[in-house]
Amino acid sequence: MPYNFNGKNVFITGGSTGIGLETAIKFAKLGAKKVFITGRNESTLKAAKELIGDSAEIIIADVGTINGIKTMVEAVAASGEKLDVVFANAGIAENNSFGATSSDEFDKTFDINVKGVFFTVQELLPYTLDGASVILTASVVSNKGMPNLSLYNASKAAVRSFARSFSNDLKARKIRVNALSPGVTITPIMQNGLKMDAAAIEGFKQYVAQAAPSGRAATPDEIADVVLFLASDGASYVNGIELSVDGGLAQV
Repeated sequence: MPYNFNGKNVFITGGSTGIGLETAIKFAKLGAKKVFITGRNESTLKAAKELIGDSAEIIIADVGTINGIKTMVEAVAASGEKLDVVFANAGIAENNSFGATSSDEFDKTFDINVKGVFFTVQELLPYTLDGASVILTASVVSNKGMPNLSLYNASKAAVRSFARSFSNDLKARKIRVNALSPGVTITPIMQNGLKMDAAAIEGFKQYVAQAAPSGRAATPDEIADVVLFLASDGASYVNGIELSVDGGLAQV
C-alpha cells in the first residue's frame, strides 16, 4: 500500500544523520507538510535540511537535557502546528567496561537514551494530535546482552518498556506507541559513538553476514521504510509492539 503523508506534521529527534535523516527525507517526499528535525550540530542540521527540502525545520537541541527538550517544544509551539507523528529516535551507543564504568558514563547514556525519550514524548503531548503515531527507537541489543555495551543494552530495554506503558497511558487519546528495534545498521554512530575504524566496521559486517539469516547489515534507508509503515494508516491496529528489523539476527 502506498503511503500518503500529505499535510502531516512529523517530529524526529536525531534527524540530521543516519536513520533519522533517511526517515525525514522519505516523509518529505511523501507529502509531509512540516518535518521537524533535531540535533546538536548546526552545520549537520543545515546540511540535512538541504537534503530534506523546504518542509524541513531544524531545531538545535540536546535531547539529553531538560533545557534542550524545552527548546524543541518551544519551536513546535511557535510554529502553530500539531504533530501527527513523533519519532523519538535520538540516541548514542558507546562502549563501557563493566567493572570500570563511571557514573558520568552511566548518566550520559541514560540521559540521552532514556530520559531524552521519556521527556521528548511527554513534553510534546500537548502538541500531538489524538490518533497520532509515536515511534521509539529501541534496539535488538536489549535482548542480546552484547559485551561491553551494558549501558546501551539496558537503555534500549527501557525504551522498549516505554512503548508498552505509553500505549496504555495514551489509550484514551488513541495515540499508538510502538518500538522499532533495528539490528546492525551502518550509520555514523559506528564511528562517532563506538569509535570503530574502517577495518572494525568491515569485520562487523562479516560477522553479521554469517550470523543473520539475511546475510548482511541493514542500511538506514531500510529502517526508515519500517518507520513509515508504523506511522501510516496501514499500521492502524499496531500498538505497543517491538518491531525488530534485524535481518533475523536476534530471532534465530
